[in-house]
Amino acid sequence: MEESKKSCFISDRVDYKGDPADRNTTGGWVPAALIVGIEVSERLSTMGIIVNLVTYLKGTMHQSSTTSSNSTSNVAGTSFLLCLLGGILADSFLGRYWTIAIFSVIHALGTCMLAISAALPELRPSECNLHHDFPLKCEEPSSFQMGILYTALYSMALGVGGIKSSVSGFGTEQFDQNDEKEMSEMAHFFNRFYLIISFGTLLAVTVLVYVQDQVGRSWGYGICSASMFLSIVAFLVGTKRYRYRECTGSPIIQILQVIVAAIRKRKAELPTDLSFLYDKASDKESTISHTDKYSCLDKGAIITGMDRGADGLTISNPWGLCTVTEVEEVKMLIRILPIMASTIIFWTIRAQLLSFSVQQAATMERTIENFPIPPASFNGFFVGSTIITLIMYDRLLPFLRQSSNGVQGFTNLQKIGIAIFLSILGMAAASFAEMKRLEVVRANRGSTSTSSTLPITAFYLLPQFVLVGIGDGFMYTGQLDFFITESPKGMKAISTGLFLTTNALGFFGSSILVTIITKVTGEEVGHGWLLSRINDSRLDFFYALLAVLGFINLVFYLVLASWYKPSPVEDAHQKINGKEEKV
Repeated sequence: MEESKKSCFISDRVDYKGDPADRNTTGGWVPAALIVGIEVSERLSTMGIIVNLVTYLKGTMHQSSTTSSNSTSNVAGTSFLLCLLGGILADSFLGRYWTIAIFSVIHALGTCMLAISAALPELRPSECNLHHDFPLKCEEPSSFQMGILYTALYSMALGVGGIKSSVSGFGTEQFDQNDEKEMSEMAHFFNRFYLIISFGTLLAVTVLVYVQDQVGRSWGYGICSASMFLSIVAFLVGTKRYRYRECTGSPIIQILQVIVAAIRKRKAELPTDLSFLYDKASDKESTISHTDKYSCLDKGAIITGMDRGADGLTISNPWGLCTVTEVEEVKMLIRILPIMASTIIFWTIRAQLLSFSVQQAATMERTIENFPIPPASFNGFFVGSTIITLIMYDRLLPFLRQSSNGVQGFTNLQKIGIAIFLSILGMAAASFAEMKRLEVVRANRGSTSTSSTLPITAFYLLPQFVLVGIGDGFMYTGQLDFFITESPKGMKAISTGLFLTTNALGFFGSSILVTIITKVTGEEVGHGWLLSRINDSRLDFFYALLAVLGFINLVFYLVLASWYKPSPVEDAHQKINGKEEKV
């Protein structure tokens, strides 16, 4: 009787009062769904704004083509970069629940401020006047107007950083990994999480973008804000049903401790018998065996005279002496950094679909049966391709396992490689499509105004959205699973943050590349690749350059992937997944 009573409680989770979590009254699919609801609303709001931001900055705020592109990339990049900060705050101080709650409110307030800035004429410049089919002079926005706009956008970005860093982790905490049934449910949660939020993205780039273009920006942004506030209310309603994990300290501190200890003992010599290195043998399950790589860090585990007290016992000073396991965890994190670096170019290519590709679509014919497709809604083909890829791969997985002796179809490294290859094809297709569009621009130069639609269908842009979209399905799932399975047990949160940081570096890389290309090629029509007006630019050259950079990156990645040896944890993970899916 006493044993059955104990089994109702989960040892490593607590309820909202801080007591051991009851399996029967906390956790499960309902609380997990409320948590995912926050991420769906965040995706709906963020993507509904970001994908159509370049047209707002260019058309309403009168920024140039390159400036509006860079502004969009910077906002998106900052959103992902702040995920690392959000993860540190969640692990070290706030916990995932309060991190989600606080930053969701910040996100909602940011979108609300954006809706107000779009609604009030005083917060945006007046419209351009047309004369003889050419704009006379567009009024530049004031510093105050841009200040309000950027405050709203970066408040939203700050909210994204806190939400994304904690939602997936808090969702998985609603399932007990030591219970066979709940462990199986958690596997389904992982598989469906990205698929569900992708549908939120699809709704954003279609319905919300249409509302912004056809009804009004203030209405579109207002819907974003309202959806976030409603999801916050739903999230708070589930407070008593959630399971919580108490903060255990920041992995950033552990990394710094290992580095500081190794530097302090840099002159010490490693013992010939590595068993003399300091380690705690009390918890054998979490102990990691010593490896020879990055041996300079091993010096942090050398026991010297300064580590012992007068009684000869070892003093526990984590800034002067670390365990072998702590050192090995830092080594594991270092091992995945080169793979992380090789994925940045993919996200740089992804950034173009939110900026220059939208500007291309804005100049082309986009109507179907007299129904106008908003330029930003072409990202719906990207999202749709991602969703179809995930669904088809999930359906084909049993057949792939049969041909590979029960092991999952593609490894995580293979998925990443496929994604990089598809992104190269996408940029090659984008370059050819832009060449065709520029031919039409030149043919209609004398008779077509700068504001009219070119007589060429925007569906020429479809291959670049579809190819990179399929690649995104492989990249996101492969990269996320790789970072989680290859990172040490105590650093899963920071590994997720690093994964999202690659997205940020890709968007910032796009801004840097655009700035460099603009300075190198100049701003003269006929020579400059990226000018203030897209019809005067040579965007085909820019896309071709990205394809070349992607190919060089692919070669670099293949070398790294061939050298990389997956940890035993990942091999076991793949086999377990194969076994679970069969059951």
